[in-house]
Amino acid sequence: MANYVLVAGAWLGSWAWEEVAAQLRAAGHGVHPLTLSGLAERQGEPAGQQTHVQDIVSEVERLDLREVVLVGHSYAGIPVGQAAERIGDRLARVVFVDANVPVDGRAFEDAWSVQAEIAAHGGFWPPLTAGDFEGQGLTAEQIDRLVSGATPHPGATLTEPAQLTGALPGLPAVYVKCLLDGEDTGPVVAALLEGERWSLVRMGTGHWPMFSQPAELAQVLADAAP
Repeated sequence: MANYVLVAGAWLGSWAWEEVAAQLRAAGHGVHPLTLSGLAERQGEPAGQQTHVQDIVSEVERLDLREVVLVGHSYAGIPVGQAAERIGDRLARVVFVDANVPVDGRAFEDAWSVQAEIAAHGGFWPPLTAGDFEGQGLTAEQIDRLVSGATPHPGATLTEPAQLTGALPGLPAVYVKCLLDGEDTGPVVAALLEGERWSLVRMGTGHWPMFSQPAELAQVLADAAP
């Protein structure tokens, strides 16, 4: 059985994985949802991007996990991709769920212009409003859970550049594209998918599949285990 480390995207914490985690545990896997510094119950902790990378690496090492499937959703793909390079032979696979993928020397801000919004909100990226979740396959109740549970996202994690060793293209990886959020993976992911160790899975839902299709996402993650 695999050990899953689940990391949700901007504004979210470990709570976002509740339904997915329950199904993976029922299948006999070890499951470790992780809240990154500065978010959810860890609000107030200082955080830059490398803090988030170290959060993930430290959790794997603290629990002495092997056969690790690292899962990064949305923004969290950036620190998860860096952590995947750093945990060595503990890694079984890395899964990017409709996620940003790190590029050495580049930040989240380079692809999504958020710096002005961060500056206007005291160094944090404010959470989305209910209307921003429309068209993503979510029920009103699911949208309410997302809005009520979200916390401001530490801005430095979005503006600091990634630090990669170059190992990422050769790591075993799955990219999950959620089609209601657009069918195009973008050029960075498309180039990585040309490699022998990367594969693509498409889901007919929106950008938050842990809410809109938790059973289906749990199955995708179970299938990703070697």
